[in-house]
Amino acid sequence: MAETVNFTGAVDHDLLKRAKILAAKSDTSINALFNAELRYLVETFEAAEASNNQNFRTLLDFSLGRLDDNQAIQALGIASDEDLFLLMARAHLPMPRLPEPAVSRMVDDLNALPK
Repeated sequence: MAETVNFTGAVDHDLLKRAKILAAKSDTSINALFNAELRYLVETFEAAEASNNQNFRTLLDFSLGRLDDNQAIQALGIASDEDLFLLMARAHLPMPRLPEPAVSRMVDDLNALPK
């Protein structure tokens, strides 16, 4: 078995609460859930990189909010948001967060509304 190390990270309080419930219902630990998901992410990324396939990197960038849907669709050469979301599900990646500039614009638009 591989050597394990402890590390410190931060996680949203509500997410941690929900993860504890999932772990309890699955008769496992948060650590085991985290390790399984991180291992999947790293191994999938490495396999894609080894085969010179940039699609997983594009999907990961979209998932992390580094690309918007139009940029991801163009980079992947697909036709629609539906295809993009199907690929996200197939890649076992979380749905994207909005890029920071888009969130900032939305906040500014909301603040500009008459009170």
